[in-house]
Amino acid sequence: MKLYHAGKEEIREPDIYLGRKNADFGQGFYLTPDREFAYRWAYEDYVVNGYELDLTGLDVIRFSREADWFDYIFRNRRAEDTLAADVVIGPVANDTLYNTFGIISSGLLKPADALALLRIGPEFTQTAVKSLKALQNLTWTGAQRITDATNYRELVRKEEAEYQKLFAEYMSKVM
Repeated sequence: MKLYHAGKEEIREPDIYLGRKNADFGQGFYLTPDREFAYRWAYEDYVVNGYELDLTGLDVIRFSREADWFDYIFRNRRAEDTLAADVVIGPVANDTLYNTFGIISSGLLKPADALALLRIGPEFTQTAVKSLKALQNLTWTGAQRITDATNYRELVRKEEAEYQKLFAEYMSKVM
């Protein structure tokens, strides 16, 4: 499995314990199989690292934008990661990308409405390497420094504006 990670530096030896415990898929090293997604979230002078992950022998949980994904995310956001897995693969929760995180996870919305809001916007996939066993199966393949992120930043700005519009429309119906 080819994966990518955008950051400020080359990361040849990732740390699965560096990330937040209350991240959507719990603590781990987050990557994406979508090369373009990694580039769209990189800034100038960032690095997009490339990796290969061999899933052989690993316990992998896969999610789609359904209720079990929603439940898992919300447990992790409360630092209650209850599923033991080496790797978790599933959709990115767009509220973390487009800065509406607090509203959806505040508890003020019915779960069905929170899930509907999480489904708004484009669907991107993330992969969280969560165990040392999985980390041993992850190989760094190289990195590319971003010298001009203008087009990607503009694309993200447009996506975020559309997301905020759709989010506001849905919120006006439920509040």
